[in-house]
Amino acid sequence: MSRVASRHRSPKPDAVLIGAVDVARVSAIETGGEDAVGDHIGHEAEGDRVVTHHFACLLPGYVGWRWAVTLTRASRSKQVTVNECVLLPGSDAVLAPAWVPWEDRISPDDLGPGDLLPVSDDDPRLDPGYTSSADQHVIDVLEELGLGKEWVLSREGRDDAAQRWYEGDAGPHTETAKAAPGRCGTCGFAVALSGSLGQGFSVCTNERTPFDGKVVSHDHGCGGHSDVRLPSPSSEAPDHVVDTLSYELVPLES
Repeated sequence: MSRVASRHRSPKPDAVLIGAVDVARVSAIETGGEDAVGDHIGHEAEGDRVVTHHFACLLPGYVGWRWAVTLTRASRSKQVTVNECVLLPGSDAVLAPAWVPWEDRISPDDLGPGDLLPVSDDDPRLDPGYTSSADQHVIDVLEELGLGKEWVLSREGRDDAAQRWYEGDAGPHTETAKAAPGRCGTCGFAVALSGSLGQGFSVCTNERTPFDGKVVSHDHGCGGHSDVRLPSPSSEAPDHVVDTLSYELVPLES
């Protein structure tokens, strides 16, 4: 089968529309006001018998923006029609930062006393718990397992927390951990978490370290390991040093 190469045909410049700068300017002034429209800064052929004229924008706060007025006409007609007039940013335009959802903008430092941090019902970090049962024995077991709550940590929430902790300041990749004499998994000050997170994480209880009360990975470490001891002093006394060069002989009187 023969293949026919497709060619992109550039729009044919339309002399009538290119020359209709005044028509485009009137439309821009009607939209933004006479004081908001500056010099004509060029045109662009959008298609057959479709041309967009660009004018500088003089509105305060819109540096680098431009008015774009699109003109068109029917075939074999000299009547120019305004298709649309919009304000567009140029390459050097001052733009607002990209919008970030609220749940992605908030940080732990934003939560102060009395502030509320709402959680949606479809939060992937949570799963429904099991709180209702007619059997008290079942309720006791659920509470012992940590399931006697309306919501419990989901698998996704657990995995996200584990990855965040592991890659944080209390993980194995910090300079403190690399220089440590031992790992938190073998430290007497580390209390393992309950559940599956306890397989990889503990809470530090050494008040003399910066990790006291924080979750640390088992392969993290610091200089506050419970195995660290001061070197034992030597039990052998040094030999006496007798100065035989600078002492002076003093005769004793009888």
